[in-house]
Amino acid sequence: MHMSHKLGQHFLINKTVIPKIIATLDLQLGETVVEIGPGKGALTLPLVKACQKINCQLVAIEKDLDLMNQMKDLNIEGLEIIPGDALKILPKLITNDSKLVGNIPYYITGQLLRILSEAKDPPKASVLMVQEEVAERICSKPPKMNLLSAITQFWAEPELILRLKPADFDPPPKVDSAVIKLTTKPLVVSRQSSVSYYRLVKIIFKQPRKTAANNLADGLGIPKKEAVDLIESVGLPENSRPQNFNLDQLIKLSTITAK
Repeated sequence: MHMSHKLGQHFLINKTVIPKIIATLDLQLGETVVEIGPGKGALTLPLVKACQKINCQLVAIEKDLDLMNQMKDLNIEGLEIIPGDALKILPKLITNDSKLVGNIPYYITGQLLRILSEAKDPPKASVLMVQEEVAERICSKPPKMNLLSAITQFWAEPELILRLKPADFDPPPKVDSAVIKLTTKPLVVSRQSSVSYYRLVKIIFKQPRKTAANNLADGLGIPKKEAVDLIESVGLPENSRPQNFNLDQLIKLSTITAK
């Protein structure tokens, strides 16, 4: 069968991890599960059976027309297949009653996380196979906070579920992978305050090796002394690096600087 390397496809062939992935979704009666890129159906077929048991709906988005037609030819009851680009379809499809699952091509991971972070009604939870390094960065806490963890943890609680080796896929990727669960949090601030938060963390983490005060002074165009006072106002010493901030401190600082 033709594989589209252009689409970044690495098909999961280690079937021993599939029950764990489905269990992590914690399916509930009446939910809609959206799968990104069902591929050859390694996860899709067991997931359909799990959904049928508790009356869930499974919707799969497939960009590769060959794979989509092969899946349609199986006439799987309880499965709706939507052709097209998940990044374009998801914003209209996901709701806060849905859950998201998929083996994500590495090159769309950042775009996908941005769509989820900006969604009006993000899914209750997302269980995603991503590059292991990305999963670890998303889950990082102080003293290893980074821009990706600060942005993702603002809207979701991340959990690294399991790790996967290149041999678990065909063709094998060049790096290790991981399954991560993102459980959507209730919005802790207003939509307008969310904009202020994302602006602030991009300033704080712009140059991770510089002190947070220097980044803040440069990004906000304020005197260094004022930036130091702001850093100290959230309980951190003046020479703190961006990676030392916890989520609450970042939220508090974004609220102060938005005034």
